[in-house]
Amino acid sequence: MADGATIGIVVIYCLAMIGIGGWASRKIKNTEDYLVAGRSLGFWVFVLLMIGTVCSGMSLLGVSGLGFKFGWPTIWEQIFVPLSIAFCIIFFGVKLHAITRNTGYMTVQDYLAHRYESPTALRTLSAVAGIIVSLIYLVGQYTAIAIVLMWLFEIPLWLALIIATLVVTIYTTIGGLYAVAWAALIQSFILILGVVIMAPIIIFYAGGFTHVNEFMASVNPDLVQPWMAEGMVFTPAYLVSFGVLLIIGLACAPHVINNILAVKDARLFTWAPLLGFLIYGIVMFLLKFAGFAGIVLVQEGVFTLPDVPNAQDFVILYGIQNAIPHIALWSIFAVIVLAAVMSTTDRLMLTIGAMFSWDIYKKIIRPDAPDTQVLLISKIVVILSALVTMIIALNPPEMLAFLIWMGIGVMLSTFAVPLLAGLYWRRATRMGAIVSMAAGLVSAGIFGAYYQYVAKLPLHFSFYAVIISCIAMIIVSLCTKQTSEKVLDETKTGWYIRCP
Repeated sequence: MADGATIGIVVIYCLAMIGIGGWASRKIKNTEDYLVAGRSLGFWVFVLLMIGTVCSGMSLLGVSGLGFKFGWPTIWEQIFVPLSIAFCIIFFGVKLHAITRNTGYMTVQDYLAHRYESPTALRTLSAVAGIIVSLIYLVGQYTAIAIVLMWLFEIPLWLALIIATLVVTIYTTIGGLYAVAWAALIQSFILILGVVIMAPIIIFYAGGFTHVNEFMASVNPDLVQPWMAEGMVFTPAYLVSFGVLLIIGLACAPHVINNILAVKDARLFTWAPLLGFLIYGIVMFLLKFAGFAGIVLVQEGVFTLPDVPNAQDFVILYGIQNAIPHIALWSIFAVIVLAAVMSTTDRLMLTIGAMFSWDIYKKIIRPDAPDTQVLLISKIVVILSALVTMIIALNPPEMLAFLIWMGIGVMLSTFAVPLLAGLYWRRATRMGAIVSMAAGLVSAGIFGAYYQYVAKLPLHFSFYAVIISCIAMIIVSLCTKQTSEKVLDETKTGWYIRCP
């Protein structure tokens, strides 16, 4: 498939990302510059960074693939995911940013350690949990990038993964959050413009929206229902847990919430939630409709998906290939897909590096470590996280969307209750947070394994785990000594969002 023009366009894009890393590296003077971009992010850089961070491999490949497999019952995803941006900024961001002005937090673990007066136990637990779930999530991102490169260049999976790993690792390692943020600005712009052009072309190629909808109904009436009447996925009960999973779980993910700490001015939060929701919501709906169009194109024999476990994740790529007759344009749209998946991959890698170098190495293992050493450790861990997830991704999951939901589910079970209780409930205690986080993490593993290997559950497995985490927080907190009033005041804990 790949010709000279295709190779040239993709190479130029990759070199541009590496170039951003090189430019950003000149701004890196210390760990704060590397991890939170010197707290200098402006409005559009922040908004598009949030969109880029939430917009993962699932957004182009998984969303359309899910729509292709299950139809309209999956449309709720396109409401829940954009809402996670608004939820993160409103319920976490406004207050955390106000606290950070006085405390200088580098990671969300800094907040948890301060609020719960647990500089070692809770910090370690939350950092280790954050690294584990970020690695799970990262596997899905590398799989998505590899899918694009395999399709475009007709190369084996291992070679696609090596190329993807090298490009993302280089610019993330040398440029830190400066590179990630400015890369996200460009990547998000490419994504938004590309999807607005690309998705309608695929839909019209399949006969238009009305024809697609009527065809889906003729194939299977369940494909055009707002939810599934029976089964274990996308039923009304499941959708309740699904909404909690995506709105709150993604909002409290470390790689998303840490963006808040890098914002220059809290006044940027005024319009950011609405714009983030609207821009990303439009992109997500168009991608879902492109997946619907894929049902028509496959059923009518326009193209056949590859014989691989995650075949539905290729539907938008094959749709582009057939709807756009000029091979030179395929590479442009391939860059759009690469931009989407890279925009989350780099943020995850940097977050893993931050949690290990700052929260574990600097704060626990070696508190007297010089700043240059912490910075070096962070870069080394970024590289190692890329290598580990690349190896795991050699055996790709059956569906990208389900893998990513698993990662988000563990994030929800682990971080949601300690964060929300810490910010808004003055009675939440150190032991309550530790037990809540541990119970959420362990029960997520148990329910997730049961769902995967024993029997399907009527609700997403994380919903059971977060309820257990919430009960543990309430019971243990009411039975243990309250956090000091001084710390509660310093961390602005209380039933309000905007700090007085």
